[in-house]
Amino acid sequence: MYQDTIAAISTPLGEGGIGIVRLSGQEARSIVDKIFSSHLANRRLVYGHIIDPESDKAVDEVLVCYMASPHTYTTEDIVEINCHGGPLPLQYILELVLRYGARLAYPGEFTLRAFLNGRIDLAQAEAVLDVIRAKTQAGLRVAVNGLEGRLSARIKAIRTQLMSILAYLTARIDFPEDEIEEQEVMGPLSQAGDSLRQLIATADNGIIYRQGVRTAIVGRPNVGKSSLLNRLLREDRCIVTPIPGTTRDTVEEMINLGGIPFILVDTAGIFHSKDTVEALGIERSRKAIEQADLVLLVVDASGPLTADDRQIMGLLQDKIILVIANKCDLPCQAEITELPGKVVFASALNGKGIEELEQEMVSTVLGRKVFTSDVIVVCNPRHKDALGRAERHLTSALSSLEASLPDDFITIDLTAALNTLGEITGETVQQDLLETIFSQFCIGK
Repeated sequence: MYQDTIAAISTPLGEGGIGIVRLSGQEARSIVDKIFSSHLANRRLVYGHIIDPESDKAVDEVLVCYMASPHTYTTEDIVEINCHGGPLPLQYILELVLRYGARLAYPGEFTLRAFLNGRIDLAQAEAVLDVIRAKTQAGLRVAVNGLEGRLSARIKAIRTQLMSILAYLTARIDFPEDEIEEQEVMGPLSQAGDSLRQLIATADNGIIYRQGVRTAIVGRPNVGKSSLLNRLLREDRCIVTPIPGTTRDTVEEMINLGGIPFILVDTAGIFHSKDTVEALGIERSRKAIEQADLVLLVVDASGPLTADDRQIMGLLQDKIILVIANKCDLPCQAEITELPGKVVFASALNGKGIEELEQEMVSTVLGRKVFTSDVIVVCNPRHKDALGRAERHLTSALSSLEASLPDDFITIDLTAALNTLGEITGETVQQDLLETIFSQFCIGK
């Protein structure tokens, strides 16, 4: 399968100035030679026309780049046809290259070939997708660090250290009669465990930069939830009226605060209602709370807390909460001591307290840790899980060593730790894991 020449449209669907049809494989150049009016040159953009050989008519005016193996993205011959970005010319050219010998690529197959051919490791391949999906500059920096192989280099250094210890212990087991020079084990094992724990400590924040923070704005009707969303977005995204219950469905928008993508979900006011539409909106509000990483509880500080306010508080027992005491431009009458969590006084009407709220949102989700670009950050949940399992194996190996158990006990955990770390870089990876990872890519990448 991976010997086939593959092809796909590598630019998004829809109209655009430029569209790209990409081919990779041994036959890429010969296929394009059959439909291109000019002669291809290695690493040069060549002007010409794509011709349909059956009708001998021009399909489109194009620029074609041929890149010879092995210095390409996949390490195979690659040809990229740059045509006009309409759906018809792109589809016509794709159909031509498929007609003359290429196969339609599977999702992520170009990047999969780059991995299988040794150009990048698995962690770098996953970072490609993170670069594509980055929502903020900070998230992009984290992804690019992964693409450059900084995390992989750290993992490989730890694996090399553990491999040396395993080789020494295995030699002691297999050749007990030989005089093998004593080697320190406890120190290097402890050091490797510390390195893993340092990486794991970055994971929660790294995943936040990668995936964002789903943030539900909740409260009873007419406390200013939609006004608060508009103020955070710096635009009038939601309809705001003095009439309670204006918002009857959830509204989602994203903002960038301190490099973190916050997915804000404005919800319908939660209260008891017999109206069918309102009841559906309230049920969606409850689901938004369940799915939220952070909840912004909005209360009207200009009046006393109500039974509806207290009912909503009861729904937030297990959630990370920031309370916004809204309408602070009016005299405060709310019982602030009854409110759960950190309270920020704000006015969605005039913007007072909004900057403080934004700072608190960032501090709350990051635990007041500051992101710096020179730190290696783990941003993939799969990597976090593998690092955690590897660290537990090393802890078990250290326990066996401290208990003076036979070397076999230590080597079992060391081998497991090495295999687990290999899952990150792809050195010990199963086919089903590859299929799961690369299925998330779009066709053409």
